[in-house]
Amino acid sequence: MAQLGRPGLSSAEKAELWRRWKAGQSLSDIGRALGKHAGSVHTVLSAHGGIIPATRSRSPRVLSLMEREEISRGLAAGQSHRQIAIKLKRSPSTISREIARNQSINHYRAVEADANAWDRAQRPKSCRLQTHPELQAVVASKLHFDWSPEQISGWLKQTYPVDQQMHLSHETIYKSLFIQARGVLKKELMKHLRSRRMMRRGKSSSTEGQPRGQIVDAISIRLRPAEIEDRAIPGHWEGDLISGSKNSHIATLVERQSRFVMLVQVDGKDTVNAVNALIRQVKQLPQGVMASLTWDRGTELAQHKRFSVATDVAMYFCDPKSPWQRGTNENTNRLLRQYFPKGTDLSGYTQPYLDEIALKLNTRPRKTLGFITPRDKFNQCVATTG
Repeated sequence: MAQLGRPGLSSAEKAELWRRWKAGQSLSDIGRALGKHAGSVHTVLSAHGGIIPATRSRSPRVLSLMEREEISRGLAAGQSHRQIAIKLKRSPSTISREIARNQSINHYRAVEADANAWDRAQRPKSCRLQTHPELQAVVASKLHFDWSPEQISGWLKQTYPVDQQMHLSHETIYKSLFIQARGVLKKELMKHLRSRRMMRRGKSSSTEGQPRGQIVDAISIRLRPAEIEDRAIPGHWEGDLISGSKNSHIATLVERQSRFVMLVQVDGKDTVNAVNALIRQVKQLPQGVMASLTWDRGTELAQHKRFSVATDVAMYFCDPKSPWQRGTNENTNRLLRQYFPKGTDLSGYTQPYLDEIALKLNTRPRKTLGFITPRDKFNQCVATTG
């Protein structure tokens, strides 16, 4: 069997390749470690969609090489199929099928029979999506609406609690997308995933912070009340700007308890434009729905006092170089990059279009909410505060 890659990777090298890929290393780093070209690494990975192939193993129920050698010796000694079966404690029909499948010109070769059996065993197995057209159609339709595989899996379990045939793991969906040899889900559906990656891989554990300017009279996140920290009560938000080309920006606001998202069109990153846009958006909310807003150290909120006076919203600021302190907002911004890739000119998007994108996020079930939607959770919050 030909090896994947050039000039070819041994089994040990492939195992090391997959270990490094799972650890989050780049193609170049893996190539340098193995002394191979990055193209060779990519060839191996892309053939499996970046998903580590399952380690092959023999079932204890199948005939072993030792048993096949015993069959060969028994035939050479003139023993019957039944006599060989008794000696091996196997069914006579098992021995008969084995001999009929591998005997040629009255000769049975144990090594050849064992190799043939190993080759036959690696034929592709049909996954549930392949054998269940209704399930396949449901999964494809949800992907079209930009649902993630994990959201689809959770929704299926809630929608079809009794019908196990309509249950599916999110990893099976990913495999059907990234391993196109399965021929189950169309490759075009991959564009609906949050990430535009062509291969599946683990997440990197590190995130680089960005330097931020000084905010006068900023109240530190460390002084934020405990009930905000543990999401015990609704009405506490996190915000940030996502940036595009030509100095274009969009403000993102997310409610910590419900994960409800609002996108705000801003005319510039300067504090006057940013604060004006936020005041305009927040004033559209029902009274009391936003009690506090946590921002990073970006100077677009230098006029935070004017914002607080106009909206009656308390402002808190993260520590320098600590975007992880607004984890809910950072995660939301990553989701939004599906719709606003880095390098995109964001100035051309109207507020109605931004509202449409926010609606997509707010009407998708979230695992962290027990697979209910942020909109439903947010409505509960509004009813509570009202």
